[in-house]
Amino acid sequence: MDWIQIFGHVGAFLSSVTFIPQVYRVYKTKSVNDLSMTMMIIVFTSTLIWLVYGVALMLWPVILANTIIALLSLMLIYFKLVYSK
Repeated sequence: MDWIQIFGHVGAFLSSVTFIPQVYRVYKTKSVNDLSMTMMIIVFTSTLIWLVYGVALMLWPVILANTIIALLSLMLIYFKLVYSK
């Protein structure tokens, strides 16, 4: 694995973990008032587009990162729908 692939994998990992603290916090507090549904739908849609791109070109860092981000953003959308007052 060369340095550019390492950069790709590190970037994919860091992108993937960005939503974990938010998902955890919402799960624990059941508070979703400050979450923007519009933003979450845009993130989910862009993630699906990146996922199609990654699959088409077989770019594993892109595929892995966007699969994880899609799942985490879906969880936030679900929480927003379930926990909204």
